[in-house]
Amino acid sequence: MKFSLALPREALSIPVIRRVLGDALRGLGVAEDCVADILVAASEACTNALQHAPATGDFELAGRVDDDICVLKITDWGRGLRKAPPPAASEPADLAESGRGLRIMRALVDDFSIDSAPERGTVVQLRKRLTWRDEAFIRRLDRSLMHSAG
Repeated sequence: MKFSLALPREALSIPVIRRVLGDALRGLGVAEDCVADILVAASEACTNALQHAPATGDFELAGRVDDDICVLKITDWGRGLRKAPPPAASEPADLAESGRGLRIMRALVDDFSIDSAPERGTVVQLRKRLTWRDEAFIRRLDRSLMHSAG
């Protein structure tokens, strides 16, 4: 499955993303705790895009589910990061407001990266191995393919 959403830089875009992404993952049969992790991480990345992209610009969330991996790319066309984000070990203290979203994203997904440059904006990539509900559409499809393959 692949999808892409281009949305205006408005706070109301975040619930739209959560609804579309959550419904898509649930429809495939992804386990609810896994969906919750992905939605929180995506919300954090999109909130950063809202805060740092140009006021008149859009931002984009592109996603794909391949096998047991969900990959999300959140792109804004802002000025890019002024400096590289700190590595996980040297992130801000628990009560620091700035940078907390980075820690949250790192904690909830298996792989997290930021690619940023002034001339092309910022791309946040989130990768998460999926866990499935027992009755997941994907599992039923796999079983029927195995059965028909003999």
